[in-house]
Amino acid sequence: MSVVDENTTVVIVGSGVAGLALGNFLLRSGIDCVVLEKRSRTYVEQRQRAGVIDHRAARMFRQWGLEDRVLDGVPFEPVLNFRIDGETRPYTYLAGDGDGRFCPQQVLVRHLIDVFVSDGGDLRFDADDVSLESVSGDERPLVRYRDSTGTTRTVSCDFIAGCDGDRGVSRATIPSGHLTRYAHDYGYAWLTVLAEVPANHQSMMAIHSRGFAGQFARGPEASRFYLQCPLDSSTAEWTDERIWEEIETRFGEPVKTRGEISSKQLVPLRSVVHDPMSHGRLYLLGDAAHIVPPMSAKGMNLALHDADVFAKAVIRQVEERDASLLDAYSSTCLRHVWNYQAFAAWFTDLMHDSGDASYQGEFRRQIARAEFDRLYASEAANRLFGEFLTGLN
Repeated sequence: MSVVDENTTVVIVGSGVAGLALGNFLLRSGIDCVVLEKRSRTYVEQRQRAGVIDHRAARMFRQWGLEDRVLDGVPFEPVLNFRIDGETRPYTYLAGDGDGRFCPQQVLVRHLIDVFVSDGGDLRFDADDVSLESVSGDERPLVRYRDSTGTTRTVSCDFIAGCDGDRGVSRATIPSGHLTRYAHDYGYAWLTVLAEVPANHQSMMAIHSRGFAGQFARGPEASRFYLQCPLDSSTAEWTDERIWEEIETRFGEPVKTRGEISSKQLVPLRSVVHDPMSHGRLYLLGDAAHIVPPMSAKGMNLALHDADVFAKAVIRQVEERDASLLDAYSSTCLRHVWNYQAFAAWFTDLMHDSGDASYQGEFRRQIARAEFDRLYASEAANRLFGEFLTGLN
């Protein structure tokens, strides 16, 4: 059974941060849109992901009149807590008057869903087998999907926003040869571990000869741990006992509580950029267009920036019949993306090259240590680092 549901202005594929922020921006501006999500609402709202909302993103929500309704989390403390070869070295950076905050993605996602739905937004979960048609050419694009009843539905639209991540259907729809993929593999992975262990700080990062380690708070009673490991590692070889022993070794102190480990995952660190971020009337946002290594805490903020730029471009087109912002969407976003990629690559290399020399060699280790020391000694380096970290640059 097939049903033509309706016409709308924008179909948004994916209800992550980019898709939900875009939906809220368009809804507040009177632009019709439909958000399609293949997962259930429960899954989306409970999906555990890290999150740091920098000053630029916080200011963006304020400008859209959503600050009081969607922002949550603990304000930034302008301090990074490092353990370097077992010695604690807090690093205070110059952060200006920024108002960024630590906010897990699932918290922001829940708020964005609540606001969008309560304001009358059209959000359809359990939308499976999504396909995109006529994304280029003179015909209006069509989006087909199968709903929870098994009915195939079709929505015609003016624009499609592909917010469905690196492995979603949106970018896969673009014919081969139309995008250039720029990528860098860092040569190691993170073992990410979620455990029922309270954190003493918002964050703690360790530099050690055995590799990088990190602990980041995930609420009052849980922490996410990260351990640098070779790309050919497997989760099976990382028993709970080995994980706790490695954490203690790299941090150089005993773990106060060895709580239950609820999840383990291996994440190869990489940077990816697709250029351009559009094809015809299909526009890519967030991870569908670019990936930054998690060390930089910039992935969510890049997704929010894309949503802001695209929403303003659609509004200009609908209200003024002016396509200039849409035409410039890709170049506008990519300037910002490459700026953040530069910071992400530098910080990722700095933190990992400073520790285990077996990846990049002792020369790179000594260079990284010297650069790391300069952050403490140079006010100019401190200020620039703080501006990038908090989104004030």
